[in-house]
Amino acid sequence: MSLPSLSPASAATAAPTQAELLDFVRRAAADAELIASLPLDPEGRTWVRLAGPGGSEAWLIGWPPGTGTGWHDHADSVGAFVTAAGELKENALAARLPTDGWKTLELSDGVDRERRLTAGQGRAFGRHHVHEVLNESSDRHAVSVHAYYPPLPQIRRYSRSGQALRLEQVERPQDWQ
Repeated sequence: MSLPSLSPASAATAAPTQAELLDFVRRAAADAELIASLPLDPEGRTWVRLAGPGGSEAWLIGWPPGTGTGWHDHADSVGAFVTAAGELKENALAARLPTDGWKTLELSDGVDRERRLTAGQGRAFGRHHVHEVLNESSDRHAVSVHAYYPPLPQIRRYSRSGQALRLEQVERPQDWQ
């Protein structure tokens, strides 16, 4: 199986941009052989690490029916993801949150955004983007490709009750690799 990559010239000149990450995940999501290579588990998410462009961190992820990430952000990393099979729902906050020094925030009305992403659809996002990704299907797996730069320094996990967002946990790479 061949993994998509950026051209050597663009990969060598600078850190990948959000647009380059989105281009990479789109090309990877369109690689039928790569998508078919992911083992799918009926009980939990599965993932395989990919060689991302320009030193980025990339993942191929399988989502069983009814699974999701919970609310989280990717700290100082920018990123992109594309649905390769099935459909994913992204709930996101259209608000810049303080990066440190808080445990609970009261969110303003109107900050919630929802996207439904079918195969071939995706998005790029900036630093401190708070979202959750869900496979709401009751009977079908979804598969997606994600890329982050710089490689994830941490993930902050949140709980949400109404308009209250609470920081619950900070995970570091050693917690998920």
